[in-house]
Amino acid sequence: MKNTAIIIPTRLSARRFPNKPLAKINNIPMIIHVLNRAKESKVGEVYVATPDDEIFQVVKKNGGKAILTSSDHNSGSDRVHEAYIKELKNRVDFIINLQGDMPNIKPDSISKLAKLMINNKCDIGTLASNIIDDKDTIDPNVVKVTIGQILKDDDFLVAKDFFRTKKVLENEKIYHHLGCYIFTKDALSRYVKLPRSKLEIERNLEQMRAMENNMQIKVGLSDSIPLSVDTEEDLERVSKEMKIL
Repeated sequence: MKNTAIIIPTRLSARRFPNKPLAKINNIPMIIHVLNRAKESKVGEVYVATPDDEIFQVVKKNGGKAILTSSDHNSGSDRVHEAYIKELKNRVDFIINLQGDMPNIKPDSISKLAKLMINNKCDIGTLASNIIDDKDTIDPNVVKVTIGQILKDDDFLVAKDFFRTKKVLENEKIYHHLGCYIFTKDALSRYVKLPRSKLEIERNLEQMRAMENNMQIKVGLSDSIPLSVDTEEDLERVSKEMKIL
């Protein structure tokens, strides 16, 4: 997977949980946990893309590679693209956008996504897992993806829709979406040139920009559900889980 790189976009000014990338889990900043999981996947070079010097310095201090970016980006993928242009242009064919708030993502989930993308043809790939708790289907903090058929272990199937809440869910194949995307370099460059779309803004989901512009997103199955940290309560929950591990 020498032609793949992982870029982790992150910033201090998250609306619901300011400074969360530097929040400690087992005395280690959350962004460093994510960085380490990405390195352990052995997919390729790993970078943190951030507009904040404080994050930049923490990553460097912990042996990681960081890239300072503009603070004006509308989405993580826009920030990833700036980092790609600055450090990696023409050196890789695939770029993984790994969200910086999943400290317990499994490295083999990341490597599986890279393998699926390399062996299949589409613009963007992502991951989903089975929904264990029925309450997640109506929880707006849990992003869901619908697919046309049941998702099996080695499948890479076209996504039909992404949503937080939906009025009618009958007969839909619904999965818990994971915040990890892989783009071809051409798809990433195309994506950032598109204006923010109607559903991207309404749902606060950056993948809708791709969907509304006929970019194909395929979904692979992850055997785990990494906890996405959006609040201090989430941080406490993931801290307890990672202490057990």
